[in-house]
Amino acid sequence: MAPVFELKSLTYADKRNNSDYFVTMTERAEDREGSLTTATEARGLEALISRAARAGKGPAPVERWNPAFCGDLDMEIRQDGTWFYQGTPIGRMPLVQLFSSVLRKDEDGKTYLVTPVERVGIRVVDAPFIAVEMDVCGTGDGQVVTFRTNVGDVVEAGPEHPLRFVDEDATGGLKPYVLVRGRLEALVARPVMYELVEHGEDIEVGGRRMFAVRSKGAVYPIMPAEKLQRLSA
Repeated sequence: MAPVFELKSLTYADKRNNSDYFVTMTERAEDREGSLTTATEARGLEALISRAARAGKGPAPVERWNPAFCGDLDMEIRQDGTWFYQGTPIGRMPLVQLFSSVLRKDEDGKTYLVTPVERVGIRVVDAPFIAVEMDVCGTGDGQVVTFRTNVGDVVEAGPEHPLRFVDEDATGGLKPYVLVRGRLEALVARPVMYELVEHGEDIEVGGRRMFAVRSKGAVYPIMPAEKLQRLSA
């Protein structure tokens, strides 16, 4: 079975073609009536694409919008970052990137697609994004860890984009997350996590020795140093 998305950055040609695609979808949608509440139908989804395309040019200021809630949409982001609509994977990466540009997670813990006039809920199994690549430059307090997500976001871990590490009880492992924007996080993919911990070091945090990683002057504890020693024994 072919993969449903590609983990790569868009070239200029890609962006040009994507723009043509969204213009076509917008023209089709604007000729019809529809709202996010009817997005279970094809024309309703086209209307959603139309409004998302208009709202999602550049960084969408979704945190400033307060539209009416229009119900839940049968759309889900699985744990591996794959987007599904009505149980079918969304195979077009440009469409996934468009929807991701108007995502927002609210204080109620739910995730929504938001345009200036409407807000619909979607399901997120874990995190909405996956960190699929990383780069490290500098050393010590000057070290900077940069992540790229599966939808093309590039963020430098630090005070504005903190890292956190969650114990995974089912496996005894760790799940690292990096804040991308708002309350939306990216789960660090396992191969990237292995690369990340290679840059960890023993650092005293709050009077306790911790195995931690630095980025942009901030220190992010991964686990107590003694626990790492036990695991490594």
